[in-house]
Amino acid sequence: MLHSMYAPLQSVLVRRPDAAFGAADPARWHYTDQPYLPLAQEEHDAFVNTLLGAGVEVLYHDAPLPDHADAIFVHDPALITDGGAIILRMGKGLRVGEEEALATTFGRLGVPILARLRAPATAESGDLLWLDERTLAVGLGFRTNAAGFDQLGEALAGLGVTLVPVHLPYFEGPDACLHLMSLISLVDRDLAVVYRPLLPVPFYQLLEARGVALIDVSDEEFATMGTNVLALAPRRCLLLEQNHQTRRALEAAGCAVLTYRGDELSLKAEGGATCLTRALIRE
Repeated sequence: MLHSMYAPLQSVLVRRPDAAFGAADPARWHYTDQPYLPLAQEEHDAFVNTLLGAGVEVLYHDAPLPDHADAIFVHDPALITDGGAIILRMGKGLRVGEEEALATTFGRLGVPILARLRAPATAESGDLLWLDERTLAVGLGFRTNAAGFDQLGEALAGLGVTLVPVHLPYFEGPDACLHLMSLISLVDRDLAVVYRPLLPVPFYQLLEARGVALIDVSDEEFATMGTNVLALAPRRCLLLEQNHQTRRALEAAGCAVLTYRGDELSLKAEGGATCLTRALIRE
């Protein structure tokens, strides 16, 4: 089942940091600092080993992508559905080209293509959150636009999926990375990690109506991506090691928590555990 954020994770795609990531100009890519490639690769290898230790199959996306530092964040260029992959169109101009490179890897792996977005649509998978197997929340902001919402609706109509629009705040503007999943991660059907101050009120009310309990991330840990939590199974999850308050809150809610080090990999480049993985199979 791919229409889930928390069903047991069986297979993921990752991309090991390469020369493009190591050469990233922080000002151009909106990173906090230039990544140190050897350490980023060590961190990524350890991240992969954590996934393998959790029983997850790990496959590699290695299609050539020169000058695409963000390509390590394989979650964003496609949405995987029960009917195949939807190849998206990146809202961040520097990431254009990742979509077809990922489609090439899907072809090698035998992943069918359900649909491709076309201009003027843009959508990134960080804005796409399965609330259940028939409901997809879509963050509308600088990365995903109204045309993207409409074309996703067309592509998913045959699968019986309803889209819920979630209008995102301006926050730090178009250069910053604010996806819907910057604000929320589901770790079970009825449990989510959130940064409440930026949650749109109608979306908060929808979560409340659906009986979703909320674990609040502090201002300090929002800055270190405490909201970016990868569910490995219901109430079993993986997040950055710096987020001690969030970890304790998850454990108090009955979650088993794994952590990873991402000083170079994540903290410098604005992408957490979910961003680093493209789920291919959930049980």
